[in-house]
Amino acid sequence: MLVLKNSGIDLTKSETRTLLGFSLLYSFLVLVILSVVSYLYYKFQKDLMLQEKRQILQNYSNDLIGRLRDLHVNIDKNNIYPRDERFESAIFDSDKKEIFSTLKSQDVSLDDIIYLNDGEIHFIKEPESYYLGSKYIIVEVPDDGVWFDQIRYNIIIYFLLAFLFMMFLGYFILRLFLKPMRDALHLLDRFIKDTTHELNTPVTAIITNIEMIDKNSLDEKLLKKINRIEIGAKTISNIYEDLTFVTLNNQLISKNEEINLSNVLRQRIEYFNSIATMKKISFDLNIEDDIFIFCDMKKITKLIDNILSNAIKYNKIAGYIKVNLDDNILSIEDSGKGIKKENLKNLFKRYSRFDKSVGGFGIGLNIVSLIAKEYDLKIDVKSEIDVGTKVEIKW
Repeated sequence: MLVLKNSGIDLTKSETRTLLGFSLLYSFLVLVILSVVSYLYYKFQKDLMLQEKRQILQNYSNDLIGRLRDLHVNIDKNNIYPRDERFESAIFDSDKKEIFSTLKSQDVSLDDIIYLNDGEIHFIKEPESYYLGSKYIIVEVPDDGVWFDQIRYNIIIYFLLAFLFMMFLGYFILRLFLKPMRDALHLLDRFIKDTTHELNTPVTAIITNIEMIDKNSLDEKLLKKINRIEIGAKTISNIYEDLTFVTLNNQLISKNEEINLSNVLRQRIEYFNSIATMKKISFDLNIEDDIFIFCDMKKITKLIDNILSNAIKYNKIAGYIKVNLDDNILSIEDSGKGIKKENLKNLFKRYSRFDKSVGGFGIGLNIVSLIAKEYDLKIDVKSEIDVGTKVEIKW
């Protein structure tokens, strides 16, 4: 489980990934929208600046046309192209070929009236007469860039303020959308806790009373009935412990100590022996004495229980379970149905189930994985269809 502190409840990793995905998508869309708005604002300000320059350039172009007219009339007396220190200029013919130019920027567009290019502002005008063969007159002045610096500053400030506002707004929208889910999860969480709590007392009482019965004094028919009750009670007890671990895992404080794993393993095998006997499953044990491990007793017991439970649940009738324990490795091998190779990578995901014919919630091996990660235990699973599965735990 993963704790979502702001909501006060627990969210699974998949739900957290969904929320993270929503946040990333929302942030991306906000960035796209703000980028488009910033570009439009820049374009608007640039057009506004060009319009302010247009009147000045219009006067320059009229002055240039007057000089070209004089030169055209007095070409024999003066054949020098008119120049002005206030601007640069060029003339093009009707085929848009250059006649003469003093422009600094040679990238010219004759289809526009006024535009900004390479730090230069170009203004295009067509004179009434083709003076010196000119169809187009271009006037060029440098762009001082002051307007751009101011616009860039404004865009950065407004962009950051708008982004922070949108993130703040998105946070409240997210909380609004999360409220129904939080309420539903809270109710479900309370229901599971209340249910598991109510189950614990009667199940414990059933198992305790069954263990106190002298089974040797019972006839065979009654003994079978008692065994079925015991198996059912132990199955419910195991499910109860799984649900308790899942719902309270983040609140459980590990009480780590040196544990005799050999004794714990034998006790858990004895606990599950009655369930295995119903399927005529035999245990082949090779357990070394006094193998110790430093961990929490309840958690290592839960890890062993879930592996043994699966080995029995997915085993065949009259199958076997081999249990081996030495200095730093525990292996539990069954003769069951096996697992497809493509399913092995999802084996420890919560709620993953690959055999619908057998009951379960798909949380057992996820719990095994969580406990193994906490104590840095390495899990290796090998499986073959219709041959069996072998789970090895190393430390």
